Amino acid sequence: QVQLEESGGGLVQAGGSLRLSCAASGHTDSTYAMGWFRQAPGKERDFVAAITTTNTYYQHSVKGRFTISRDNAKNTLYLQMNSLKPEDTAVYYCAADQRFGTFVTGYAYWGQGTQVTVSS
Repeated sequence: QVQLEESGGGLVQAGGSLRLSCAASGHTDSTYAMGWFRQAPGKERDFVAAITTTNTYYQHSVKGRFTISRDNAKNTLYLQMNSLKPEDTAVYYCAADQRFGTFVTGYAYWGQGTQVTVSS
């Protein structure tokens, strides 16, 4: 089992920045793919970004503004979010799995989420 806990969410004005963190514990494995998803009110949970041992992947709408990274020594995943827009407002979830994917069903382990609100 892998436990994930997100932090770093909050309220920020449009154009601002936030950095989300996701601390992993339990049977962590640096070869696991890890990702960020988000869910806005009344909408489905969507892929934002993912990282494997060799590559990073981004949803088109965040490419160039968000950066995903990981510190394996600290078992921590990050999402640096710059140039935030009101449409980025959502609960952001961290996820992990043995294999990379961009679908919610592809990840076995999930955190509880952290709220990001971007005001206009």
